[in-house]
Formats: sequence, C-alpha cells, structure tokens
Amino acid sequence: MIKRIFLILALAVVSQACSISYTFNGAILDYSIYKTIAVSNFPIRAALVYAPLQSMFENKLQDLITRQTRLSIVDSSNTDLRLEGEITGYALSPQAVTEDAYASQTRLTITVRIRYINNKNPDIEDIDQTFSAYGDFSSDQLLIDVQDELCDQICDELCDLIFNATFGNW
Repeated sequence: MIKRIFLILALAVVSQACSISYTFNGAILDYSIYKTIAVSNFPIRAALVYAPLQSMFENKLQDLITRQTRLSIVDSSNTDLRLEGEITGYALSPQAVTEDAYASQTRLTITVRIRYINNKNPDIEDIDQTFSAYGDFSSDQLLIDVQDELCDQICDELCDLIFNATFGNW
C-alpha cells in the first residue's frame, strides 16, 4: 500500500516537472528583444472608396496583434517594430456569367500594401508587400446589402495573411 502511494506521488511530481508548453498562435518573436510595435493608419488610396473600411481593417489588425502576441501597441516613432501601409484596391468584378450574358456572381476584392519595419535588428530584411483577398456574392443582391459582411470577412483574411507574413515568418 505504501509503495502504491509513493508511486502515485512520484508520478505526480515527475509529470509536474516535465511539462511542455506549446503555443499555436504562429508568432515567432523573441519577446526579450521585441516589446513594442507602432501600427500606423491605413488610408484608402483605391479608386472606389468604402469609408468604414479603413477603421474596420485597422481595428482588426490591431486586435489580432494584441491577441496573438505580447507586443504593446504604442503611438511612437521609437518602437521595436512598425507596421504601416495603405488600402490600395477596392474593386468589383463579374465572376460567373449566365447564358443571357449577365453576371450571376460578383467578386469584391480588397488589396492592402504593407511595410513591416524591424527597428531592432537591421540584419532582418523589412517587408514591403501587397496582399489581396476577396469575397463573392450573388449578383441578384445589392452590394450595399452584403458590403459590411463581405468587408468583415475579407479584412479577417487579410489580417491573417499579413500576420503570417510578418510575425509568423512563414
């Protein structure tokens, strides 16, 4: 009986001492070096403009960085990392055509150009890249009826792409 209690206690101690921690958020950052990031405004430079898009995108990007990293977002030019850019495209295009030559599907595509600057380590190359994502909707719907939902989904996808390209080092 005493051997059994000793064995259980020994297993409990060993299992506590040998715990392994994994994180699956995708961020590869050395938090002893990187503590702050500045996320600039992303003005709309597209031919078509949907005014709420800028704040929607900026908020989603900042929320993702806050949730997935331990970086502090600050409004300063003296930060460890910097993320800036602009929304360069907001376009509609027909995708599927019916037999009477009318579009049955329309695609909304949003394009964002980002610049990711590492102020702490000049050996690491900065990123200057363009990302696009899209959502399709039926042409019998008006854009105004689906615009908020589509922009929300597209911004989520864009933020994931940007996060993986910058913090994920994919």
